[in-house]
Amino acid sequence: MNPVKKVPLPQRGPEAHERREQIINTAKEHFRHYGYSKTSVGDIAKLIGVSNAYIYKFFSSKQDIAEAVCAETLGKIDDELIAISKLKSSATNRLRLTFKALMEKSLELFFEERKLHEIAALSSANNWCANTNHQAVLFSVIEQIILDGREEGVFDRKAPLDEVCRGIVDAMIPISNPLLLEQKEPEMLEESLVALTNMVLRSLAV
Repeated sequence: MNPVKKVPLPQRGPEAHERREQIINTAKEHFRHYGYSKTSVGDIAKLIGVSNAYIYKFFSSKQDIAEAVCAETLGKIDDELIAISKLKSSATNRLRLTFKALMEKSLELFFEERKLHEIAALSSANNWCANTNHQAVLFSVIEQIILDGREEGVFDRKAPLDEVCRGIVDAMIPISNPLLLEQKEPEMLEESLVALTNMVLRSLAV
């Protein structure tokens, strides 16, 4: 059972509302250009043509808006990982692909969307709901692959499933955590990717 549970994002008002989407999309574009720290609720309200009070009908703070933007950004990574977990391929291959995709998508965010990467780093550092939900999805993906590998007879069954999945998720931190990605060159991360993947697969082998 996944010990990391998805939690609702902080919000107000109806979840499905075109204004909510407009606020998120407008904030995302402003964050992209100016960053989180240089964006105010007033900036977002002005761009949409509404009052600050209207924004607060949907979000209680700038952080809550940033959480929604971050959840959308990390959700794209999650979608790719989920797709990998459902491939008609061996569990070993899918685990390798999961490690690789997680690092590549995290680096893509770092190099191509630096301001959104900074919000992802804030989410990770402060354990925002968006980060918690991202970790929950990652755990579920790993859990499914490990279960499939055990069914195939290629992964050892003796260790508790939760413990194995938690260990693998933790092993992925150096190649995916936004704060750590800033500290290593891509070449070093590639080396870490290979080493970590091989280490995990060796530990899982029957």
